[in-house]
Amino acid sequence: MVGADHSGNCPGGAHNEIPNGSPVGFIIKFNNRTLYHAGDTNVFNDMKLISDLYNPDTALLPIGGHFTMAPKEAAYALTNLLRSVCVCYPMHFLTFPILKGNV
Repeated sequence: MVGADHSGNCPGGAHNEIPNGSPVGFIIKFNNRTLYHAGDTNVFNDMKLISDLYNPDTALLPIGGHFTMAPKEAAYALTNLLRSVCVCYPMHFLTFPILKGNV
């Protein structure tokens, strides 16, 4: 389990928010491959640490652009931070109207 950059609160009524836990991503190793599932996140500098420490060759990055990074930020992450990644699958887009990012 690795960190992510996303709010972790839900509306709680009467102008209060209910803590909903910390945002996370996952490193999954299988069959000599390493997958980075970024979870719901925006681009953040610790992605470079994730790449340096775990050397993922495949990533799942959100591109919805409202609650998560948009395609532009995902491209930046791949180009500048996640240098070990060779294959990336977009996720968290077009699942409901506000998530307008597309491949």
